[in-house]
Amino acid sequence: MDDRNTTGARSVFADAEMRASRADATRNRDQLLAVATRVFGSADAEPSMRAIAREAGVGIATLYRHFPTRESLVDAVYQDQVVRLTAGARELLGQLPPAAAMRHWMDLFGEWIATKNGMLDTLLAMIESGEIAHAQTRTELLTAITTILDAGCAAGDLRPDVTAEDIAASLIGIFTVAPQPEHEAKANRLLNLLMDGLRPAARPA
Repeated sequence: MDDRNTTGARSVFADAEMRASRADATRNRDQLLAVATRVFGSADAEPSMRAIAREAGVGIATLYRHFPTRESLVDAVYQDQVVRLTAGARELLGQLPPAAAMRHWMDLFGEWIATKNGMLDTLLAMIESGEIAHAQTRTELLTAITTILDAGCAAGDLRPDVTAEDIAASLIGIFTVAPQPEHEAKANRLLNLLMDGLRPAARPA
């Protein structure tokens, strides 16, 4: 067999193995991220890295290979949730009327707030040190709310005199007095009441 053909075949196999390895690494990272998000969301205090690895069914070395420090894991979970919120606004608008999209987006916001509970100390330290740009995150979230609000105003589903800041402040208040998941029923009732206030008043017949 020609040496050049042999070399070419080895190169093809090596490339295929490398792509498969990268795909496996991505899947493993995504799985760890999903588990960490769930653990952070249900924890009363910050869970240990070992507890997260155990919940994911992997060794602590595997977790540290993907996330070398607690800060790197917190940052990944935080950024993933922000992306879900910002991209989620556009996705929901593509699937639902604006008012329904807003109500579903509120649930996503509640999940994000709940996730922060289990990593709050680390998160606050990272914000204070500048490792996480909190102001930028706030701008991105307000932009997501505005996207739904603008669509709702154009469709006549949502009041035109409400601002993204109004909704953000209301959501923070609701999830402060009714934190999820333990007060989910109360949070849902308050969110539904908020939605009633966001809809335009019915015009007199």
